[in-house]
Amino acid sequence: VRLVESGGGLVQAGGSLRLSCAASGSFFSINAMGWYRQAPGKQRELVANIISGGDSTNYADSVKGRFTISRDNAKNTMYLQMNSLKPEDTAVYYCNADIRDRVGGLIYRRWGQGTQVTVSS
Repeated sequence: VRLVESGGGLVQAGGSLRLSCAASGSFFSINAMGWYRQAPGKQRELVANIISGGDSTNYADSVKGRFTISRDNAKNTMYLQMNSLKPEDTAVYYCNADIRDRVGGLIYRRWGQGTQVTVSS
């Protein structure tokens, strides 16, 4: 199973970006999915996560009210709409997914390769 992020880039403060994370390969289901970010010299931190049904989400305090996480289960894709971006949002953004490989099988976590988001002041 592979996760591929896209949508990163350079944007001015106050601007918007939409990140996507697409899962491909053979699996039975995807449970929770999430976005993390890591800025230079800092630890990776949770940005937001969403359960399989999409009706339960969690956000870091620093992004509440500005970022929105969503998923399209039919496309095995998760999104992160980022509005009112700030320079402190600059980081590499990674997605992850908790994947069940088969009916009754184990759940394991996969990570994407990351996409750079840079917000200029």
